[in-house]
Formats: sequence, structure tokens, C-alpha cells
Amino acid sequence: MDRFVSIVGDPHIGVFTRVFDDIAVVPPDAPDDLTARYEEALKVEVVRTTIQRSPIIGSLLAGNNHGLIITGMAGRDEIDILSEYRDLMLLEEGMNAAGNIILANDHFAAVHPDMDEELMDALGDFLKVPVIPLTLGGVKTVGMAAVATNTGIVVNPRSTPAEIQALEQICDLPVGKGTVSMGNAMVGTGLVANRYGYLAGVGTSGYELGRIEDILGFEEE
Repeated sequence: MDRFVSIVGDPHIGVFTRVFDDIAVVPPDAPDDLTARYEEALKVEVVRTTIQRSPIIGSLLAGNNHGLIITGMAGRDEIDILSEYRDLMLLEEGMNAAGNIILANDHFAAVHPDMDEELMDALGDFLKVPVIPLTLGGVKTVGMAAVATNTGIVVNPRSTPAEIQALEQICDLPVGKGTVSMGNAMVGTGLVANRYGYLAGVGTSGYELGRIEDILGFEEE
């Protein structure tokens, strides 16, 4: 299966879309051929919406199979659409680009290290996971510095042993370094994945795909 996709030629598919085990949330004008690829490769139902009237879904949405976290500036219609699939938590003030500042799966959530402790506790209760403040390769926007599924975690190649150890201690999953689009270290900007499959932005090399497959457990495909 061809694993390369783009958003009208843009390889940053992780900025514009967000994938979970059952749904892929995409902008309303996402091309039909792209959504068909998501349905085939990831075994998901495609949900079309904006968030805060913006198409950068991946930057504004985070969560896991327990709930979704979005900016408190989302519109009522946007909230109604997403509420059909999960309970929602709204980030009302301060840091609210949830997809940038939260890296989550059903085992853990890692968050921007400057996040308020009270908010971290609330996120943990909502997502039903332990939460840790973390950087990856010194990058505070952990939601774009990595991709986490329920089978593995691909992290920024500059991630330190201490950062990787922090992830390994909070969840019993493979953690490995990877890149997309010929060396882009912000893997979350150009990779979407769930337990069923993955897609990478156009320009990602065969070697990069091999690393992703190995870490996420798709090496036999």
C-alpha cells in the first residue's frame, strides 16, 4: 500500500488532521481521494469539521479513546459534531492549541512543561491516564514532536535518553526516534497513525517509513 499522502500538495498532514482508532478528523474541504486513503489505511470513519473556524485540526485537537480536548474558542457547531464521538474537554484560557501541547494515547499523556499543574490533573482525570510534563529534543510542543498510538511512540530524533526514559517509565510501549519528509524532526507534523495503520507526508523516504513501521509494529506489512 502506498503510504504517502498530502493536503493539496502539503506534506504536513499531522497539522491539518488528527487520527484516533475509530475516527479521522479532517477539514471540511479535504479532498475525497485523501479521505478515502484515510479510511482504507487507518480503518476509520472520517469526520469533517473546522475547529475555531480553522483547518489546522491536528494543532487544535488532542485526546484518546476516552475523550477529546479542544480549544475553548471552538464554535457551537464544531463542538456538536465532535461530541457525537467523544466527551469533550475545552481549554478555556492560556495554552489552548491542544494538538500542539498534548501527546496522548490510552496509556499516558505528555504535555507542554509550562502547563499549570491543576490543568494537568484535570487532563489526566478526563483522559483517564497519568500525565507528565515533557520536552522531546528540547521541544515543548510535544504534540508535534512525536506521534503516539496504542502500539508505539515515534519521537523527535533529538530526544534525549532522559526524555525517552520518561516515556518508557509511564507506558509499556516501544519508543523510537524517527523523522518524516527527508529529515523533518517534528514527526507529528507529517505522520498520522493508529493501531491499524499509518500514513506519512509526501517526500518521506523508504528508510523513514521503515523506522516508523518498526516502532509502531507494522514491520510485517
